[in-house]
Amino acid sequence: MITAEIVNEIPEGSTLEIPPDALVTPLARSTALSRRVRLVTAAQQPAPDDRVIALGADHGGYALKETLKVWLQAEYTTIDCGTNGPESVDYPDFALAVAQLVADGRAWRGIMIDGAGIGSCMVANKVPGVRAAMCYDHATAVNSREHNDANLLTLGAGLIGSNLAKQIVETWLKTEFAGGRHAKRVDKIMAVERKYRE
Repeated sequence: MITAEIVNEIPEGSTLEIPPDALVTPLARSTALSRRVRLVTAAQQPAPDDRVIALGADHGGYALKETLKVWLQAEYTTIDCGTNGPESVDYPDFALAVAQLVADGRAWRGIMIDGAGIGSCMVANKVPGVRAAMCYDHATAVNSREHNDANLLTLGAGLIGSNLAKQIVETWLKTEFAGGRHAKRVDKIMAVERKYRE
């Protein structure tokens, strides 16, 4: 039986896999809805090759987005949120589009690229349920996933080249959340979000 207590132990905005024959209490469903915890049966869990990645960029990240998109499509389904050319645009518009897809559960993960990665990270973290991390090397990619369960990655195209970007993205996508003591800390992050959202 899946109860509200079980749902409350899951980090907000994540997915709880339940057995196909599990009974879910009405309060558990309500709690899951309010905490944006997606309840899926084991059969509904997406296979790794069915995972969807939302991609976005401003003009500074456009070329790198296009490079990463082609590379990612060998293994993942991608949703391109734009921009679609090198003309000057505002990064908040595209960071928001990527973040909303992640928060709504339409994308498994999000990747947003601008000149430095910082502004887009700030925008994405304003969207409830998003835990965005700006990563610039292997160590930050691992830490953001293992410790913080980041679900959106921001990159600075002006700071890293395409080879390093691919290494960061590959590490970030393949690194699992460690849970344990880190789950408690992620829960505290989400509690801060709930406090200011209410």
